[in-house]
Amino acid sequence: MIQQEYLDFELPIKELEEQLDKCQLIGSESDVDVSLTCQAIEEKLKATKLEIYKNLTPWQRVQLSRHPNRPYTLDYIRAICGDTFLELHGDRNFKDDKAMVGGLGKIGDQSFMFIGQQKGYNTKTRQYRNFGMASPEGYRKALRLMKSAEKFGLPVVALIDTPGAYPGLEAEERGQGEAIARNIFEMTRLKVPIIVVIIGEGASGGALGIGVGDRVLMLENTWYSVISPESCSSILWRSWEYKEQAASALKLTAKDMKNMRLVDQIIKEPIGGAHKNREETFKTVSKAIVKSYQELKDLSSDKLVASRMDKYAQMGVYEE
Repeated sequence: MIQQEYLDFELPIKELEEQLDKCQLIGSESDVDVSLTCQAIEEKLKATKLEIYKNLTPWQRVQLSRHPNRPYTLDYIRAICGDTFLELHGDRNFKDDKAMVGGLGKIGDQSFMFIGQQKGYNTKTRQYRNFGMASPEGYRKALRLMKSAEKFGLPVVALIDTPGAYPGLEAEERGQGEAIARNIFEMTRLKVPIIVVIIGEGASGGALGIGVGDRVLMLENTWYSVISPESCSSILWRSWEYKEQAASALKLTAKDMKNMRLVDQIIKEPIGGAHKNREETFKTVSKAIVKSYQELKDLSSDKLVASRMDKYAQMGVYEE
């Protein structure tokens, strides 16, 4: 059982849920009829949830994308693929990066190559997964798996959830920037369909290193940006106090990304976020992946690469 955790703006919901639990407890332990009281609290709770979640600020969506109960990459893969998932390890060069996971799995009768960043659930696993921040060997592992998928004609699914690539000295010594740049270059010309799904945080080059796709899908309460709100605030204002202002200015929400045509589709989440109804979220994401693949599977490799290149060439606004 996952312990319920609340963000600061969700405290009114917490209070009402506690009132409802107490009301139901009184009803079960005594002969007092509290059904009308419970019904009134339930109605107020429903209205409060709708009011809060339909008016989320960009910073609140950033908070939801980082919610500790939110499902991570392996949660999605195992739910979508079941027992068919076979994890593959190592970059055949240095080591196996635990922050980047990948392997073969099936949705129905169709095989896919899944890759994605993996975060931890507690202090121990967060350190083990390096907080979802991949090193160069992680990006090289991802590229090795994508090349294997190309060799066997399998579509690639990339699940993005990272606060950024690992910025440590040892990562830079082993060529962090080159590894990310190489992935971007190779993904533009990969001859199989690539479907990218942003399931949490999509920060900087850490996200772009597995983020080039024919279809880029974004869950409703996620973000995608060149920099995190905190880092932006610390650079511009020398303080993290302006992170909410930075989040609004960066235009990093799914709605902003769709309006700027940087992503292709927004995947609706259950009220309260993906963690509130994991099964529903997994089914929705699985359907979106299958739908995207159906749209791409009949394209020739040349047409696939040409349309992908054209898609990215059209991004941005400029004058000559």
